[in-house]
Amino acid sequence: MSTTELKAEYSGVGVCPGRVVGPVLSMPDPVSPPGEARRDASVGEEQAVEAVTRATAAVAASLKARAAEAEGDAAGVLEATAMMATDSMLLKAAKRRIADGATSERAFWDAAEEVTGMFAKLGGKMAERQRDVRDVRDRVVAELRGVTPPGIPHSDRPFVLLAEDLAPADTATLDPAKVVALVTSEGGPQSHTAIIARSLSLPAVVAARGVLEVPDGTEVHVDGGAGAVHTQVTEELRAEVEAFAARRATIQAFDGDGRLADGTAVPLRANVGNGADARAAAEQLAQGVGLFRTEFLFFDRDSEPGHDEQVAAYREVFEAFSGREEPAGDAEEQAGGEGSAAPKVVLRTLDAGADKPLPFLTDAEEPNPALGVRGFRTERSVPGVLARQLAAVAEAAAAVPDVEVWVMAPMIATADEAAEFRRLTEEAGLETPGVMVEVPAAALCADRITAEVDFVSIGTNDLTQYTMASDRMLGSLAELNDAWQPAVLNLVGATGQGSSGPVGVCGEAAGDPVLAPVLIGLGVTSLSMSPASLADVAAVLRTLTAEQTRELAAVATAARGSDEARAAVAERIPALTELGLG
Repeated sequence: MSTTELKAEYSGVGVCPGRVVGPVLSMPDPVSPPGEARRDASVGEEQAVEAVTRATAAVAASLKARAAEAEGDAAGVLEATAMMATDSMLLKAAKRRIADGATSERAFWDAAEEVTGMFAKLGGKMAERQRDVRDVRDRVVAELRGVTPPGIPHSDRPFVLLAEDLAPADTATLDPAKVVALVTSEGGPQSHTAIIARSLSLPAVVAARGVLEVPDGTEVHVDGGAGAVHTQVTEELRAEVEAFAARRATIQAFDGDGRLADGTAVPLRANVGNGADARAAAEQLAQGVGLFRTEFLFFDRDSEPGHDEQVAAYREVFEAFSGREEPAGDAEEQAGGEGSAAPKVVLRTLDAGADKPLPFLTDAEEPNPALGVRGFRTERSVPGVLARQLAAVAEAAAAVPDVEVWVMAPMIATADEAAEFRRLTEEAGLETPGVMVEVPAAALCADRITAEVDFVSIGTNDLTQYTMASDRMLGSLAELNDAWQPAVLNLVGATGQGSSGPVGVCGEAAGDPVLAPVLIGLGVTSLSMSPASLADVAAVLRTLTAEQTRELAAVATAARGSDEARAAVAERIPALTELGLG
């Protein structure tokens, strides 16, 4: 298609606000499939297996080296992909095919297809791991061929990256100095592309159908807030980009004290997965951790990590905030239990199952994993794993007494489950138990659930998925899979009204500077997000009073749909335009 035949605008889902103009470059085509020819008689089975073993080790080593240079979410994604390269399931499947006479390339290629087929059947977020496996497949086959693997294109000048979707290893190593915006034709609002883009504050649009028609070198305007890509760059659009940059420059770094305009304290915390994440969050003055995802310690293992290994990993996160003192809260905050001067680290216990299966804990053959045994429910099928985790958490917490450690269980649906979790935490010697609100049942029974625990934290990603019956990874369901849906917001409000203690939000919605004040108006008392979002959210909250947030919440919950809700709220917050966030 020639430039003159291009559509003037491609629409998708905006996942990170920002406005830029730049030439596009597309990700190169994937590695071509190997031929069907059988292995040459001169190449023995042992030699072919050794070739695959060397190639997977080389790919894993390369990814680990990149992980060592990365930080935060990027490092975690790279480490997970590196482990995938040497996954025993992949290697065993490849060796079987080599034994049957396949070449090293063909054997690994087909082994990867076998594994991706398994992930596809599992559905949910697990289906997204198909992209991870194919990324590893391409890298290993390229290594076997002695050619450069596909990846981010090189350019001497900044560019807008176009792709069908991005592999985690590629997304995690984007250089924001060169890649000024991301646009994909597939993917959803919770894909790796979206999450990493937000962590880098990189303007991004996903699910922009047809955008791959745009030829390399074409200058485009990307609006990551509106989810639009314009191929006809007018002087007016250029002026908007300049004005946006000027407004953004007025936002100062987060000073570690989240508050509303009337002085109401709103602690702003960070989502982390390991010690490196926590140290990065502390450097950006996050007011503690609102979500410590402990499952990353358990992934890609055949058995649970030992006690000492768990203690060391948890302690590393706690120590990142040791020696810090949080700003004093007002009377309302003190009454809600958020007033301690010690920084808080809210640890989520192992969230396995569905999109995060573990061979020693979950059943990969469940017919509907998203509605199966996951999170706290695994305690029923394999008791003991949670108790051992809590014992390790308690020992790590005791070693860092100036940090207040709270623990919460995922996938809680009833008050009885909440009471059982409290019993387990008390046996471990942990003082502040809480639960995740991720299913409508928990939101609707918040009064009974919070009678059993000390706090709740709303996971808006899963709450949206279960409320709207829409897989959160599918770009085709992006309109439904949106925390702005009034049904979802009403459940957040029900949680806020029914809870007797602090109510946090640790889903992606907490980092949306437009949605954050709505959540506060619905009764949320703290927000946890990617550290990159702290400054934007803090800047908007400081322009609004508690009463104004309640008014915004009423407007949003009364809307007909997500688009109407967001637009109605945005037009009532003048600071969004002034700060370049509208």
